[in-house]
Amino acid sequence: MTNYKELLRHVTTFIFDYDGVLTDGMVIMTSLGEGHRISSVKDGYAIQLAIKMGYNVAVISGAVSKSLEHRMKALGVSDVFMGIENKIECYHEYLKTRRIKPEQVLYMGDDIPDYEVMLEAGISTCPADAAEEIRKISKYISHCNGGKGCARDVIEQVMKVQGKWMTGDGAHKW
Repeated sequence: MTNYKELLRHVTTFIFDYDGVLTDGMVIMTSLGEGHRISSVKDGYAIQLAIKMGYNVAVISGAVSKSLEHRMKALGVSDVFMGIENKIECYHEYLKTRRIKPEQVLYMGDDIPDYEVMLEAGISTCPADAAEEIRKISKYISHCNGGKGCARDVIEQVMKVQGKWMTGDGAHKW
């Protein structure tokens, strides 16, 4: 079996679920029916840096949320797929459109809707607090929970393995 760190050398694309991965999975509902989510600024920094360094970053979510849309736009993520009932179809179409090979994809999910995609992605990862079924099929389980730095964890690992972390190429010139 290949060491998961070796697989990181091939990553060009990060695909994340939103609720439970880029957020802590909790939704606070207002009296107007709007949902507010908690996300990590460390994840946000790493996502912005990954984009700046030439990686593809996408979000595939079953949720439809203005806050998701605004957060991803602010981070520079243009490939945002919301309201997706069948994530595997969206995944296939995204890879086809972008001409990405599955072995180039690191996918991070946390629950059953992510299961099929995780079986096909080159590297399947999950937050520490993911569902048991997802933890069992993950090649890497972050030490961080969803919305608490798990995306930063995997992005940083990929960039370090590829020699792109803290290289002076604008990585810390914010």
